[in-house]
Amino acid sequence: MSSPSPATHDPYAAVRLPFVRAFVAARVSASLGTQIVTLAVGYELYERTGSAWSLGLVGLFELTPVLLFMIAAGNAADRYARRDIAMLAQAVAAIAAIGLMAVSWTQGPVWVVYAMLMLVGTARAFAGPAVSTILPQLLKREQFVNANAWASSAFQFASAAGPALGGLIIAWTGAVTWAYMFAAIGQVIFIIGFFAVPRVPPPKKGTTSRKLLDVFAGFSFIRRTPVFLAAITLDMFAVLLGGAVALLPIFAKDILHVGADGLGWLRAAPGAGSLLMMLIITRLKPWKKPGHVLVYTVIGFGLATIAFGLSTSFILSLVALFLTGIFDAISVVVRITLEQVVTPDRLRGRVSAINYVFVGFSNEFGAFESGATAALFGPVISVVGGGIGTILVVLGVAWKWPALLRIGPLHTLSQEEEEEIAEEAEVRHGV
Repeated sequence: MSSPSPATHDPYAAVRLPFVRAFVAARVSASLGTQIVTLAVGYELYERTGSAWSLGLVGLFELTPVLLFMIAAGNAADRYARRDIAMLAQAVAAIAAIGLMAVSWTQGPVWVVYAMLMLVGTARAFAGPAVSTILPQLLKREQFVNANAWASSAFQFASAAGPALGGLIIAWTGAVTWAYMFAAIGQVIFIIGFFAVPRVPPPKKGTTSRKLLDVFAGFSFIRRTPVFLAAITLDMFAVLLGGAVALLPIFAKDILHVGADGLGWLRAAPGAGSLLMMLIITRLKPWKKPGHVLVYTVIGFGLATIAFGLSTSFILSLVALFLTGIFDAISVVVRITLEQVVTPDRLRGRVSAINYVFVGFSNEFGAFESGATAALFGPVISVVGGGIGTILVVLGVAWKWPALLRIGPLHTLSQEEEEEIAEEAEVRHGV
């Protein structure tokens, strides 16, 4: 294996490139808008309905478009210029934020809020695979890890700052309407910033036509890469079962007795923990046994979730949520690195779309699960039960895929072997 490029030893190598700075800044802006919308919708719905079920429906209505458009989004990212798709998707997200602002201003019917969330989900369905696969087209392989670390750190910054900003806006103005306006501005800034990101032609296609079954090459690739499958399974179920974020409006108002600003800090705590951990990871040496690290951190995520569910102290709740962010950041780095190392560019859109459903939008389905169980059994049982379920899933994954515990440093994985797997998947499904 060749020695790493000297650029990899510079922690600021990627952000010295103007288009990477533009990419990171645009992603921060869009992520801030997304986080503000999530907090504002949850706050407004619970204020208007007082129902945990209404919070669970938020995740369901954002998840549905992803399930419907997964095939289209993955194939689009592998067929058209990914920058164009990302910009168009964020334009749709801006329109949805403006729609939510109008509904809030007029106190329109709740069903219109859910309709706008469907639009948000559609935008995120197409933006996810497109945005996450742009950097590999623009950078050399040895530059990508550094660039991705900064991009992930920027996302985590937005995850921490967005909810806090949204809560402060609502507290200062006394109206959710202004929060939606700021969210729409964030999406517009993304579009403007992306004009500085080079427009790369789509990946080369083996044929001039596309078949609906092409997407199954992505499924086959993931299925035939058991270590990657184990990693995304852990991440998916950790978020699905251990996600307490959807119930934060209930905990803030009924258990911890804090207002909109307190809700904002609670919502920001996981992002703050993730941001801190991401910055630490950029300066750590590669883990010798990343599989062990992944298993232990997801167990830690489950324990921190249980602690939050049992807490009646605002400070203790903040600490528990902060720890969930720290543990989540480590698992995200392992999973993203695996995906980037083993997936060839011609399959990245389809693999990313599948991954986005199983991991990225397990947040939304997890919100539905949390809201439904909270409505049936109460918020405390919902959160604590989810944390216990997360730990049980970790044990099951370690038993099902023992190879995960045997892998060495991620950068030593064989590219050639994974290329052969991808080729076989493409031939099998006629891609």
